[in-house]
Amino acid sequence: MKNLKISKIFMIISVIGIMIISFSCNTNCVYEKNKKVNISAWNMDEIVKFDVNISDTISKNDFFINIRNSTEYSYSNIFFFITTTYPDGGTTRDTVECFLSDVNGKWLGKGLGKFKDNRILLKRNMSFPSKGIYSFEFEQAMRVENIKGIDEIGIRIVKSETL
Repeated sequence: MKNLKISKIFMIISVIGIMIISFSCNTNCVYEKNKKVNISAWNMDEIVKFDVNISDTISKNDFFINIRNSTEYSYSNIFFFITTTYPDGGTTRDTVECFLSDVNGKWLGKGLGKFKDNRILLKRNMSFPSKGIYSFEFEQAMRVENIKGIDEIGIRIVKSETL
């Protein structure tokens, strides 16, 4: 009887694990990674960098920014400087604003309790011009040296859905 209970528990844990893995990044997912920022405060000089190896220059992709913030974050939005370095060494730099709460102060994103997870569409139907390593560097650009309440920053690149 005891072995039967252990087998059922093991089976349930296995099924849950497989579901988490299969849903975390489906077959259309090109890349997804989140990185923690400094737990005490994210300094404006601290760069969060992602290196992505791209081999498909034909497919169209959707590019998302993942942000995990706590309800202790003091602002309704966040600004980033995003520097993209292409495989040939060329760079571009963009300033991006992401909203984390609505006009009434209600937190956006998913999650119960202290943390909210946001997936914000940055670019739709983009293609990469060449194969190789692309580097994406994120800097907080909030006009204050340190911000508290941002836990993780990430990127997600998925193949665009065709209609």
